[in-house]
Amino acid sequence: MTNDHAANVDRVWELMKKIGFAMLVTHDGDKIRARPMSAFPQRDENTIYMLTDARRHKDEEIARDANVNLSFANASDQKYVSVTGTAVVSNDRAKIKQLFSTPAKAWWKSADDPNIRVLKITPDDAEFWDSPGSVISYVKMAAAAMTGTRPDIGENHKVSM
Repeated sequence: MTNDHAANVDRVWELMKKIGFAMLVTHDGDKIRARPMSAFPQRDENTIYMLTDARRHKDEEIARDANVNLSFANASDQKYVSVTGTAVVSNDRAKIKQLFSTPAKAWWKSADDPNIRVLKITPDDAEFWDSPGSVISYVKMAAAAMTGTRPDIGENHKVSM
């Protein structure tokens, strides 16, 4: 593993943690579905956790096809991460209690709700776009358009996780 690769993997985990929300993309038969979810990246476990509800369809979709995508975006800062990996659904009550926080209270009254499940996503690959921010990016794009060059609007790297 090169230092650049290690630094890029570090940046993926930093961006996921900072953004905190992702669109979870699953397979629903021949179609794909995306929905926003709170994400709990745990680098030391090489895992991203999410809380979900057993009464929804994510569990069945993941049981049929465990391949998922997580798309993290902070548009105002122009920072994006796309993660591909595999997911499993768990009823680990200790992990649910550990992850239960303010965003979860919008969906469940307590961590003891029997409908809560944990999604455990193990990343395979990631790609990130990390620009210096909207204003600087727009200025660089305008300058590039005027000069006929390509703008340098930050870093973009694909990494194996």
